[in-house]
Amino acid sequence: MFEQSQIQEFKEAFTIMDQNRDGFIDKGDLRDTFAALGRLNVGNDELDEMMKEAPGPINFTIFLAMFGEKLKGTDPEETILNAFKIFDSEGKGVLRGEDIKYSLMTQADKFTEDEVNQMFTNFPLDVAGNLDYTNLCYVITHGEDKEQE
Repeated sequence: MFEQSQIQEFKEAFTIMDQNRDGFIDKGDLRDTFAALGRLNVGNDELDEMMKEAPGPINFTIFLAMFGEKLKGTDPEETILNAFKIFDSEGKGVLRGEDIKYSLMTQADKFTEDEVNQMFTNFPLDVAGNLDYTNLCYVITHGEDKEQE
């Protein structure tokens, strides 16, 4: 289902999330992971909902299977890139932030302003106000920034 390099990345993520190092991700591990990422106000209901997604205790095998299920149906990087290229008539690999915001909020499955702002928080615009969609597509399909590899 995954390439060896992807499995290694998932193993690293699992190890980071398994805060108490017992080989399982539990509710406490999730809470601690969120806290490490700066989100301190995660409610028990939200954590319980996340834990319910697993068919049982979350060891690495279950963790990998859950990601496989979540990623099933994700379009290949080239398909996602081609969708962005429709809006990039100059072929620069970037789109004006205001243009992509407008499109996301007015077309098809409309994003809310909060959802667009969250995207820009996770994938900030450059100093010229552009979104590097080539890097965004890479992160969507590979899970990390090209520059971090």
